[in-house]
Amino acid sequence: MNTNKILLAGLVGGVAAFLLGWLVWGILLSGFYANNAGPAAEAAMRGDKDMLWIPLILGNLAWGYFFAVIFGRWANISTFVTGAKAGAVLGLLVALFYDLMNLGTTYLMTTTGAIVDIIASALVSAIIGGVVGWMLGRNGGK
Repeated sequence: MNTNKILLAGLVGGVAAFLLGWLVWGILLSGFYANNAGPAAEAAMRGDKDMLWIPLILGNLAWGYFFAVIFGRWANISTFVTGAKAGAVLGLLVALFYDLMNLGTTYLMTTTGAIVDIIASALVSAIIGGVVGWMLGRNGGK
């Protein structure tokens, strides 16, 4: 698939990741996470005024490009539905790895918090994957 199309799809996916992350983790689930944080979370988590925006933005862009490269170079995904399905699976697997490793090695989150984070990550990743798939399929996927 065209490199420019992959670059654009990754950028749009990254913007979607940033906005969805703000909505889901920053607003909708923020109270839940505050109540399901482990004993070390308060010392480890940055408050809103202490956020480092450049790494946060770059991390979200990387998430969009993660899907765009896989979908555009190897999987030939070019629809919202197939992108959403693949995004959900990839998001689930990455969240399982990350959250279970953190649960097993840190005091940052409770088991309930990890389970909810895995589910939320899979759902958000499905939407990001759908957006990336849709972007890759625009104009016939060329």
